[in-house]
Amino acid sequence: MPEPKGVPAPRAIAYPQARSGSLNFVDPKGSASAGSSLLFLREEEIRVAQDLLFFAYRDFSNAVDSILAELELGRAHHRALHFIGRNPGITVSELLGILRITKQSLARVLTVLVEQGYVAQTPGRSDRRQRLLSLTPQGQALERRLFERQRERLTAAYREAGGAAVEGFRRVMRGIMSDAGRAYLDETEAAGRDSGVRRA
Repeated sequence: MPEPKGVPAPRAIAYPQARSGSLNFVDPKGSASAGSSLLFLREEEIRVAQDLLFFAYRDFSNAVDSILAELELGRAHHRALHFIGRNPGITVSELLGILRITKQSLARVLTVLVEQGYVAQTPGRSDRRQRLLSLTPQGQALERRLFERQRERLTAAYREAGGAAVEGFRRVMRGIMSDAGRAYLDETEAAGRDSGVRRA
């Protein structure tokens, strides 16, 4: 719904300060007009945001669960396929850093993906002890199939929300992420703009 005339567009929110059971977010630029852009969020609004994240993740993941179930795979296998596909030649330690799971958990996931022919492992060029991971043609086909199913849901949501909402969504999601997550996204987007090839 468009903003009424004369109402300033929402600004990036930052610097939470507690006030009377609500959160007071101030314009991080600290401009003279910052007082006019204060955003007060009641606890209930934050809880609704939690609900939104929960249901969005649930239904976004459900979109591919039937495909994974057919192949006796789970969401952990999907996450590994996604990030290996996004980063061909990624090392096991780099993948661990992204997924933030235990070595034992990742080992179980990779064992299944390698045995079923979705992921290939090759030794590192400078350090033969490293294992470099990439998707096989079969793995690429599966990752693409899963992507297409989830893309349908995202595309429909983006189209309904509109361009301004998409940018707002990106800002909110980045704000929730850790610095490491934002750095990963920045590096991936930069590499995509430059050459479409993952930086070595």
